Amino acid sequence: MSNDSPACPVDFRVDADERFGDAHRQYAELRARCPVAHTDSLGGFWAVTRYADVLQLLGEPETYITSVQNVVPKVAFTGRRPPLHLDPPEHTPYRAVLNPLLSPERVALLEPTVRRLTREHLLPLLDAGEVDVCERLGGQVPVKVFAAWMQLPAHLEAALMDAGPAFVRAVEANDPEAMKATSLALYDMARDLIALRHREPLDASTDPTSAILAARIDGEPVPDAMAIGMVRQVLVVGIVAPLVMTGNICVHLAQHPELHAQLKAEPERVPAAVEEFLRLYTPYRGFARTANRDVEIGGRPIRAGEPIALVYASANRDEAVFENPDAFILDRPNIKDHIAFGRGAHYCAGAALGRLQMRVLLEELLSATSRVELAAPPVMSPFPELGPWQVRVKLHA
Repeated sequence: MSNDSPACPVDFRVDADERFGDAHRQYAELRARCPVAHTDSLGGFWAVTRYADVLQLLGEPETYITSVQNVVPKVAFTGRRPPLHLDPPEHTPYRAVLNPLLSPERVALLEPTVRRLTREHLLPLLDAGEVDVCERLGGQVPVKVFAAWMQLPAHLEAALMDAGPAFVRAVEANDPEAMKATSLALYDMARDLIALRHREPLDASTDPTSAILAARIDGEPVPDAMAIGMVRQVLVVGIVAPLVMTGNICVHLAQHPELHAQLKAEPERVPAAVEEFLRLYTPYRGFARTANRDVEIGGRPIRAGEPIALVYASANRDEAVFENPDAFILDRPNIKDHIAFGRGAHYCAGAALGRLQMRVLLEELLSATSRVELAAPPVMSPFPELGPWQVRVKLHA
């Protein structure tokens, strides 16, 4: 697929040595000159960068489907994992199982646990000198939070602490064999957890695995393969974005000490800051759809079956929607228009939990520190995430 037509003079680059901010400069160029671009990298895909186009695709799940490919690069090798890998209406019963367990009211009950875990991992870093906050904070707290939400026994929590980050590292390295191996390890965990909950079921109103096993679709239990896939999906889906956002927040606070000081003095503004961080540093750029027929987007013909990346990170800095989009502005009048968690049928089920973790992280970080100092340039994550996966800092009490 060539991208050399006069209407689209620039190609979509996937840089291995990306620096902090590089992607957003490229996305601004693409929005202006080539809003629907193509690359041959990562198996080849289209990238949709304007807010209006991304919103249109999210609103047409009957045409732009997730059951073929849902991220770029394609990382699913071992069967379907509901609800993400299914299209409406097939996905809907599976979402109905998860939604009550991830409602804002249910998630709020986890706040004491999230705060305790955040403090336990943050406070030792104050005396540690130079540390990687992505590894020591963002890479550990979300795993333990998910383990608490899923009510994992100790041996499976310990296994997830190894298997979850190993899968993330394989994806970051774009290593298909390692991705397969680590994904299979997560499947083994899912089977073990399902077998345990068959023997020792918990309250289905609070335990995700028991809820999956208790669910009925057309009067029948969830098929074993789907139950295993669903547990496998939730084991890892909420681990990567918090790691990347931890890095984004720390880099931004280090570069803007005045914001650190303002939020420390006005902690009631932290929830608004969380929303602006989500807009400014949306951690996903490769959530994908596949058109099930030939379509035209932004004047570009796209054939049925070709993967399309919905670049949320670009859409959330679209100057046609967000004034002065590259600036951090508290209390933006239209901040609710950001799509960091997507929209429509596949809106992120864990949005409330993600917001809770970010708010608590920011509150505890501001409370414990007077400033954050960058000790080395951030190391950026490749597709499908956008943000650093290594940030070495000094946290000053």
